[in-house]
Amino acid sequence: MKVKAFTKVIFCLGIVALLFGCKGKNVSPTTGWKYDDPQWGGYESPRPPTHLDPNGMVFVEGGSYVMGQVTDNVRYDWDNQPRRASITSFYMDKCEISNHDYREYLYWLDRAYGNDYPEYCRKALPDTLVWRSKLGLVESMVENYFRSPNYADFPVVGVSWLQAVEYCNWRTDRVNERILIDAGFLQPDPDAQGDNTFNLDAYLAGLYEGIVDKELPDLNPNSAGVRKVRLEDGILNPRFRLPTEAEWEFAAYSLIGNSFDERVIERRIYPWNGYQVRTDDKKYYGEMLANFKRSRGDAMGVAGALNDHWDYTAPVTFYFPNDYGLFNMAGNVAEWCLDVYRPSTGQDADDMNPFRGNVYLTKVLDADGMISEKDSLGRISYREVTVAENINRTNYKQANNINYLDGDLRSQLTDQWKKDQSLEEEAAPSYEDEDQIEEAETNKMYQYGVTSMIDDKARVVKGGSWKDRAYYLSPGQRRFLDQSKSTDWIGFRCVMDQVGSREYSTR
Repeated sequence: MKVKAFTKVIFCLGIVALLFGCKGKNVSPTTGWKYDDPQWGGYESPRPPTHLDPNGMVFVEGGSYVMGQVTDNVRYDWDNQPRRASITSFYMDKCEISNHDYREYLYWLDRAYGNDYPEYCRKALPDTLVWRSKLGLVESMVENYFRSPNYADFPVVGVSWLQAVEYCNWRTDRVNERILIDAGFLQPDPDAQGDNTFNLDAYLAGLYEGIVDKELPDLNPNSAGVRKVRLEDGILNPRFRLPTEAEWEFAAYSLIGNSFDERVIERRIYPWNGYQVRTDDKKYYGEMLANFKRSRGDAMGVAGALNDHWDYTAPVTFYFPNDYGLFNMAGNVAEWCLDVYRPSTGQDADDMNPFRGNVYLTKVLDADGMISEKDSLGRISYREVTVAENINRTNYKQANNINYLDGDLRSQLTDQWKKDQSLEEEAAPSYEDEDQIEEAETNKMYQYGVTSMIDDKARVVKGGSWKDRAYYLSPGQRRFLDQSKSTDWIGFRCVMDQVGSREYSTR
């Protein structure tokens, strides 16, 4: 019996060894070729995932939720009917971008581009004049709000959607440059200016050198022996961007705090449970949970008993965070979202990560098919993809899909093109370029300036602000503003995609 048992153990161990030998991390499970070995071609096996390092962000575990408005629609917009949607996990700034954060951005721009491209730095400045009111005395805010250290931790305002997007792009470069410096691949280069500044796309394209500290060994036997960091190495972070409308609303509701076993215990009106705007916590009983305007003429309460404590904006961490750890998802300042606004987006968009605003781009190549040289700011150039390049695609044809399934002529023609290509050619007006065609066709369907104030530059704004009544504190509310405009009640925060596992516990 002992001999049989011993034989059985040996047999089992042999099977385990065989399985691990076939599926070892340095051997291909499909070809048997060795990974990470120059004598076998030098293909490098995927490295273990590294922990993402998004400064100042919290992890928002995704899931399914009922998106849209469930309270009375007092404005009769009817642009946000309830529907179920699913959101993948992502990271989000726990606070709104503050004046201090934005001043760091402006300082960097001035140091890197101020001498040669001062106009580029001026374009990034927030509009402090948004505080002015024709029948109110607000000059102190105009002069002090953005620059005074007493307002350093208050949310930046006067920033347009376009400026917010540029901030996200800048942050992508700075965070990944810092990661490469911390990992020892680059040295800090505080003197870098113009096209010598770090840009992630330029680095990945091999168009940025910088001050190299070390490089990775290149196992390709036909290479020079060393190489730069690649996305496949798992070292670099994904890009920062503005949240989509669906992501922002999902994060604001923070249903993770009142759900159990796939059951939402209470459908929230605000980013907290209940129907009140004051806390029932015994320690802070009666304290306001958000910065908003309680009624006409009541922005903060009476002297000696201020209700929300602030007349205009409040520090970005003043009120209690929601169950994800996000501050001021109701009140203080409303926030820019990535989406182009349409009343019918809820009926048109996907039920998985819904978003309207896709414009697909590709890198500009030179005559030799190589990525073109960097511009004067150190960035590589992009252009919209053409229909000819996507002739065999089934998921999309044209680059600009903002108006897809929204009643415009171009969308109708694109769908019909599969059945009758001649229809598009026959219906298309003869203009000089694509922009003129798109503008003419969009105007033909929407009649901008006649029947609607909504166009392709209108961006979604979510959340209430210090200037709003409690009605707008509900995450389901949605508004819009032209992407080039700014106000004293709109700010922003950034998000970053979570790649790989969607669950926090298994990261």
